[in-house]
Amino acid sequence: MSMQDPRMEGAWTAFRNILDTSPPHEATQNLRDLFVPEDVITALIKRHESEATKFVTLKEPLGVGRENATRWYAGPRNGDRNWPAFKGHIRKSLSEESVRKIDEASDKVVAMMDHPATSVFSSRGLVVGHVQSGKTSNFTAVIAKAADRGYRMFIVLSGIHNALRRQTQARLIRDVVNLNPTLWHQITKLEHDFMPLPNPAALLTAKDQHLLLVVKKNAPVLRKLKKWLSSAAPHLRNCPALIIDDEADQATIATKSINPLIADVLESLPRVCYLGYTATPFANLLADPTGKDFYPRDFILSLPRSDEYQGPEKLFGRAPVDGEEPESVPQGLDMIREIPDDEAALLRPAKRSEAASFVPEMTASLRSAVLWFWLASAARRVRSGRVDHSSMLVHAHSDTRVHDSYKVPLEALRRQVLAQLSSSDGALIEELEALWAAESDRVPAEQMNEIPLLIEDVIAMIPGVVADTRIIMDHYRSTDRLDYESGPATVIAVGGNTLSRGLTLEGLVVSVFVRSSDVYDTLLQMGRWFGYRPGYTDLPRIYMPAEMRRWFAHLATVEAEMRMEIDRLLEEHKTPLDLAVRIRCHPKMLVTAPSKQKAAVRAAAAYGGALVESRYFPTASEQEASTWLESNAKAVDRLMEAAVRRGRHDPLSEGKALWREVPTEDVLRFLDEYRFHKMTTEAPGKLMSAYITKRHALGGLHSWNVAVVGNRPSATGRTLTLATGMTVGLVVRTRTAASKGDAVADIRTLTGPRDEGLDLNLDGKEAVNRTKLKRIRSAKQPERGLVLLYPIDPQSAPVDPTEEDSVSKKQRDRAALAAPGKVVWGVALVFPDPSRGKDVEVEYDYVSADLSNVFPIDSDEEDEDFSVLEQDLDTDEETAS
Repeated sequence: MSMQDPRMEGAWTAFRNILDTSPPHEATQNLRDLFVPEDVITALIKRHESEATKFVTLKEPLGVGRENATRWYAGPRNGDRNWPAFKGHIRKSLSEESVRKIDEASDKVVAMMDHPATSVFSSRGLVVGHVQSGKTSNFTAVIAKAADRGYRMFIVLSGIHNALRRQTQARLIRDVVNLNPTLWHQITKLEHDFMPLPNPAALLTAKDQHLLLVVKKNAPVLRKLKKWLSSAAPHLRNCPALIIDDEADQATIATKSINPLIADVLESLPRVCYLGYTATPFANLLADPTGKDFYPRDFILSLPRSDEYQGPEKLFGRAPVDGEEPESVPQGLDMIREIPDDEAALLRPAKRSEAASFVPEMTASLRSAVLWFWLASAARRVRSGRVDHSSMLVHAHSDTRVHDSYKVPLEALRRQVLAQLSSSDGALIEELEALWAAESDRVPAEQMNEIPLLIEDVIAMIPGVVADTRIIMDHYRSTDRLDYESGPATVIAVGGNTLSRGLTLEGLVVSVFVRSSDVYDTLLQMGRWFGYRPGYTDLPRIYMPAEMRRWFAHLATVEAEMRMEIDRLLEEHKTPLDLAVRIRCHPKMLVTAPSKQKAAVRAAAAYGGALVESRYFPTASEQEASTWLESNAKAVDRLMEAAVRRGRHDPLSEGKALWREVPTEDVLRFLDEYRFHKMTTEAPGKLMSAYITKRHALGGLHSWNVAVVGNRPSATGRTLTLATGMTVGLVVRTRTAASKGDAVADIRTLTGPRDEGLDLNLDGKEAVNRTKLKRIRSAKQPERGLVLLYPIDPQSAPVDPTEEDSVSKKQRDRAALAAPGKVVWGVALVFPDPSRGKDVEVEYDYVSADLSNVFPIDSDEEDEDFSVLEQDLDTDEETAS
């Protein structure tokens, strides 16, 4: 019978009813037991497989799962109550496009889970989101859809602080329970965490009830939950459970008490799916796959985010990763304001032992940040015509005594400004007007598709904003806490750990961040400034030291690359147990706390098809920088001499030179002498040498082409005579404005869009990109690499934006290179893809989970202190060291 037959729609509805209580194979057998014709069964199975496959194979979110997993989920259906109610609820505040993305992403998550009617299952998955980007909306949708399909118990492990647990409970009450109150029983309440209820059997056997528990990762609480579940063991078999672990990298991984307790809770449930949610999955991806560390052995998904999301790469910019065109990589918004090191020293204690006596000063940067917060909050009121939540974050240290020390200077500034406003102080008005003009020029409202404002309208709102501002010290000892439930709040929040995990600071506009930390996940989680800023995308500002800014730019690259790694797993049809996600390391930062990466191993590098270029150059110390650059110049001279002596000269256009078929040993000697800066983590000379040596020994990379990429001497005022006697014009490579004044200049991109094909005899009119150039190289020179040498003008200066309006925005983000000496030699290496076989690998500065023991299956404060989680407290816990 064809599915076009009108009677088949009724058969399909009946089949889906059976599927709600039986896995597909049992549902099919039920039809046969009812003597349903085989052609009808075949048509129903075909439609079900088509529907279920559609959700598993959705392009977004990216994901990898179990190869032989049963595809059971065919999406929401008529008669569902939880998802339609939640969908209707979020439509009131979100665009249809946002609702669609939540719908599709949650469909794929549910599709990766087990059918709730499977007799026994225990699966573990990881959902990777973005900081402040709607993870809660996703798992709320997953809860709603899973409840509609037969899951009955929902345990949400919500961080380690009561503030986050309460916030999560409140959201689930609003978004799930209150929309269908007769379907839900709350075992935890808004006012308190889990408390054992008598007669659990009555709750667990009531099939028309769904159970909701929002539980802190707190040892006494988890012990009570474990004991309560054990007392109801006979009834749990008929109660399929979903555990949502929010902030799954915190406390869950490698903790002495919390980790085994969560594992015990899972083991007590015969039918359970564990879903970890986090924006910083480094610890989860480096966990021991063979132990109880919750490695996502069954599936990993990476949630999408819209173009409006202001995340690490959008705010800080990042470096290109493998295969990307440099010009397509985000350069970062001009919203970061650097706090000079001498000021940063006045905003945080130098040592933890000095915390008790520390008194912060109202530095120029801190004053500017507070004044901009008031201006931005006033601007939002002008635009919207109402008072909305508006927040400023001050994060200087984890110690609560440091938080409290900010109360006096901030309150003093508020009182002073109120007094000056009441007396119409001209100096203050001029200061506010100048700050507004400067910031509006750096981030024009029109560029961010926002409404430009007149300073007079903004200033008129300032008195009300300052008067409304409350200064809150948010930590476990404070009695005056953040409160967004009692009406619009204009607040300057000073805090540490309670504000750095999961908790949303509503309407966050300004952040002052000087806290010291060198751990990837810790830093990213502290970035409460990531997220969506509807109606004020031009107003957020982040004040931080220069080195911290560079670290966040590195993290943006790490995050982008990690998500591409998940995509790589998908493209290669691998599972999380087949191929571990690699995570790029940093010379000064830890990927995660040492206790969380004991099972990590160094990953392997393969440079085939890669373009590696020098990006950072020293400028701080005249003598040190000069010595470095002179040494590199000598290394370049020796390589050119070898190229002239042993290579074949191929004339190019004026200002450029090319020698073909230079022996590999000359390139290896050059890599041994030329120094890449250690911040260029993808280009350590020893690693590339090891790769070249290994591939050369197998018959590949038998020779190299060496090119000098300069300008025509007549096109530039500065020239250089090479060791070969040839004269070339120096090229201009300016540094990013963000690295201005730093000890190290960041030029971000060295090569031009066609440079990679300089030795390929390209048609000058032919449009090319990196992918096309790699393909042409594989066809023409599959085992010959290319070395590109760039003589850079050490005083490279950006074009004056007043002279060339077309480049004004781009040049605004650049500064003079300002390096010592006569020339700065930049180097790029182009590695061809291997002409045959798999690429060779060498260990490098990435880490990944150790999968070697996985057996084949069928088909200063960086280490967090979790001792407080042994306390059974009903207040937020944050240690005061």
